[in-house]
Amino acid sequence: MAVRVAPSTEPLGDAPAPTAGSQLPPSRPARLRAFGRTTPARMVSLGIGLIALALLSGTVAAVQVADRQRTLDTLLTRIEPLADASQHLYSSLSIADATATTAFLSGGLEPAAVRDRYAQAVGDAGQDLVDASAGVAADDTAARDLLTELSAGLPVYTGLVETARANNRSGYPVGSAYLSEASSMMQSTLLPLAERLHTEQSDRVVQSQDEFARPPWLAIALLVLALAALVIASILLARWTRRRLNFGLIVAAVAVAASVCWLVVAGLVSATATGHALDQGARPLTDLTTARILAQQARADEMLGLVRRELSAKYEQQFDDHLARLQAIFDDYPRSGRVEVGTAQVAAAAEASAAWSRAHRQLDSLLGSGDWTGAVTMAVGTGDRDSASHFAETDSELSDAIGQTRTELRRNVDRAVSTLTALAPGALVLAALAVAGIVSGLLPRLREYQ
Repeated sequence: MAVRVAPSTEPLGDAPAPTAGSQLPPSRPARLRAFGRTTPARMVSLGIGLIALALLSGTVAAVQVADRQRTLDTLLTRIEPLADASQHLYSSLSIADATATTAFLSGGLEPAAVRDRYAQAVGDAGQDLVDASAGVAADDTAARDLLTELSAGLPVYTGLVETARANNRSGYPVGSAYLSEASSMMQSTLLPLAERLHTEQSDRVVQSQDEFARPPWLAIALLVLALAALVIASILLARWTRRRLNFGLIVAAVAVAASVCWLVVAGLVSATATGHALDQGARPLTDLTTARILAQQARADEMLGLVRRELSAKYEQQFDDHLARLQAIFDDYPRSGRVEVGTAQVAAAAEASAAWSRAHRQLDSLLGSGDWTGAVTMAVGTGDRDSASHFAETDSELSDAIGQTRTELRRNVDRAVSTLTALAPGALVLAALAVAGIVSGLLPRLREYQ
């Protein structure tokens, strides 16, 4: 009987069958995952995160503080002086035009005092152009174009005035035409250019301060986050290593806490000073310079109306409009609530402006009755009831108020800048100290696992 042999179930080849106790070696990703669950790996990850956060918070703080300090310093040394020079430029040009008109009203050879005042005003305008040009940034093409036009137009204006004077002294009526042309150029070209220059620079002053009237919240938030991370890291490290205190992390936490305190105090003081410069300096200064420009425009309307004997027509309407806008500024100034600087001068200017308006009505009445000589005397005289005296008092009080607010502005901006001194490099030094503390605190614990 034949024997049937069952087919073999043994594997072919020489390789032995795997036994129950043998395993395949783990793959690299599996080994990495296993290492990631170990305490040393957690310490390394924790240290890298803490170092990155400390460096980021310190760098952001240093950059923000340096940018704030640089911008405020530029405001103090270039932008604000340029705005002030442009305001003086407008005033000098306006005084020159009003004085030239006054000299023409005197007829024949003008008084020496009037001639000297005109020459002084023209010289001041030239110096203001130089001062303004020195403060213009290289990339501020708009301001450079305005100053170029003003520099080119001023000699043309003075040439027309000299021609008008020469004809006036000789008794030629054509002198009035030359003076009209010169004054028209001043009123329609030069003064609008100077006003535009001043407006743009004043807006830059307000914008620069308004941007930094708030503390550097981003830097403060990052530093607080870094401090919180160090506290949490200390708690985790205490659990992992069974040690309560880590001197390195304590040093790092103290360094970050010092950065937070320094930045908060300096940032708040700087922001407060900048905000005060806005409320007590930049914004009132803008109102006051606008008021002074309006007063000078009204004076120009008054004088040109007399020269052209049209006081009851176009120039009268312009005079009333300018004085109404001037009075609106005076009315709003003390009601702002926060403005303290220059209020006494503004009140005095408001009184002088009201007296000027009354004198102008009398001048208009004289001109309406045909007393042109009496109207001219009231317009250029130095008596207590004369229009010129009240205008001069208005302009003088506004000039004093402008000087006070400018001093307040610069004092507060300087305080804001000085408060930030050494903070930017100090933030970097403290960040480096925090990094050193983190490294020195974690390295000994890692060595224990070798």
